Amino acid sequence: MATIQVDIVSAEGEIYAGEASMVFAPASMGEVGIAPRHAPMLTMLKPGEIRVQDADGNEEAFYITGGMLEVQPNLVTVLADTALRGDQLDEAAALSAQQEAEKALEGASAETDIARAQSELAEARARYRAAQKLKGKG
Repeated sequence: MATIQVDIVSAEGEIYAGEASMVFAPASMGEVGIAPRHAPMLTMLKPGEIRVQDADGNEEAFYITGGMLEVQPNLVTVLADTALRGDQLDEAAALSAQQEAEKALEGASAETDIARAQSELAEARARYRAAQKLKGKG
């Protein structure tokens, strides 16, 4: 089976490097699936889950807060703002962050406050959904 090299990096350093048969990522216009020999592509990523599937069908999950995705025929590079391995997600902390972001949005008044609060809420919701999914609740 053909594979593609996957590198996930953030400001903290390399998060993952390995071969995959498929990669799923939350692109700004919707989720994308990338297989070996995919056409070159460059797109922004929104907060969410990146799934890397190996040749045996096993998946490893990562949570990102956004970033860029570059696809070459034999290489997928994720340049994440921040990234966590799926097992590092804390569901309770993610729920708390979501609730705080919802309260901040309710109290926002200026246009910039509302935009920032909406962005924080989207990120918190994505983190909570990813945590639930990894715990088998989503």
